[in-house]
Amino acid sequence: MTSPVTPVPSAPPVNGQVIGLAHYASRAALERVLARSGTTFEQSVALRAVSDGGGTTERARVTDRLTAGLKIEEAAARRTVEELTARGLLEEPAPEQVSLTDSGRELFASVRAAGDAIAARVYAGIPAEDLAVAGRVLALVTERANAELAGA
Repeated sequence: MTSPVTPVPSAPPVNGQVIGLAHYASRAALERVLARSGTTFEQSVALRAVSDGGGTTERARVTDRLTAGLKIEEAAARRTVEELTARGLLEEPAPEQVSLTDSGRELFASVRAAGDAIAARVYAGIPAEDLAVAGRVLALVTERANAELAGA
């Protein structure tokens, strides 16, 4: 005798709403972690940009990453970098450059570890092939949406 098969609910087609809901749910989980240190999502992205630059990078590179990635105004991106400098998480070793301070490096490491743990739980059990397909589709959607913005 075989066991009855439980039907799997059909997944909604991928669209902006589905993508947005996944993004905001994941972001909310990360923002709970960020709130404990008084860090905004935008600030965490700026810290990542500096870290990805080896710990020191051009200020313009950080603001470009914020404006391009988060679709925020340049003034808001500059303000984010200024907030991190005022908090002692970034410093200016040379004109137009920013570096992580020891405090900034420690904060970013703890945020990254917490984010990695959240991602591990969220993506647990999803086959690698499915994640690869989703990654390709989302990269294409992002490319096309950016083209729409550039043409507007």
